[in-house]
Amino acid sequence: MRELTYNEAAVEAVAEEMRRDPKIFYMSTDALPPLLKEFGAQRVRATPITEAALTGMSIGAAGSGFRPIVDWRQVTFCFVAMDQIVNQAAKIHYMFGGQVTFPILYRASVGGGGLVAAQHSQSPYSMFMNVAGLKMFLPSTPYDIKGLLKTAIRDNNPVISFESGRLMTRKGPVPEEDYTIPLGKADVKREGNDVTVVALAWLVHEALAAAEELAKEGVSVEVVDPRTLVPLDTETIRNSVRKTGHLVIADEAGPTAGFSAEVAAVATEDAATFARLEAPVKRVCALQVPIPYSPVLENHVFPDRKRIIAGVREVLEGRRSAAAP
Repeated sequence: MRELTYNEAAVEAVAEEMRRDPKIFYMSTDALPPLLKEFGAQRVRATPITEAALTGMSIGAAGSGFRPIVDWRQVTFCFVAMDQIVNQAAKIHYMFGGQVTFPILYRASVGGGGLVAAQHSQSPYSMFMNVAGLKMFLPSTPYDIKGLLKTAIRDNNPVISFESGRLMTRKGPVPEEDYTIPLGKADVKREGNDVTVVALAWLVHEALAAAEELAKEGVSVEVVDPRTLVPLDTETIRNSVRKTGHLVIADEAGPTAGFSAEVAAVATEDAATFARLEAPVKRVCALQVPIPYSPVLENHVFPDRKRIIAGVREVLEGRRSAAAP
């Protein structure tokens, strides 16, 4: 099977959907050259740096029968459009009594690794998870980003695609034939029996590397990639935790009121899952600080495979401590 980068798979997904449906058009402050060349300036709009305007325009266009894609580029830039996102896009289908659909795809890169300091190294998806009316996903592979983007473009609701900046050049197998991945379906990237690691985006790959190291010690790690944040596949997570009895959550965002807290709640509020836990849930997250520009400090703030390994050892040690007389 051919291999594409994460970014190439994303561009291919958009291009295929634009060929399929002439109602789709693309807006961004930076027009993507491959899309502009194929579809022209009418359908690929290079806009002024006015994210509030782009986001508002997309809502009106979607309500008028179009299917807009808005590329905010970095997630930081959408903060100036929070009223349009939170008060309008998320609620407008409900406010219209379900009479009109608003199919919009918003795209934004998230995460660190680029040495672009505090404002441009954020992972604030939990802010949007708290808003009813938005769907969102965070893929970890080229295969996943293509399939999820195609599903999102065809969805009749506002969807946000959070895309890891660290993964843009990572390659992986992508089929040439058309395929989609349903929103709300997690993927078990590695089967295991001793401990479940639920990881997002770049940390999926760090978790898989950690699992390889831990396998040398006889520890069997199951790595679960939620892929979709809303709706969240709670059953896949719970089934994995019921099997292993241990849970570590790896997230590039900070821990406070974050995705990691949601996964911890998913595991502990369900009686059958909670009963199988043999140790407390462990969260491996970024430190709750603005992201430093210094490479040494940035590496210190973000979790990695070493911290995931330490987290796994901690929960397994907790099991042994609980079993001791």
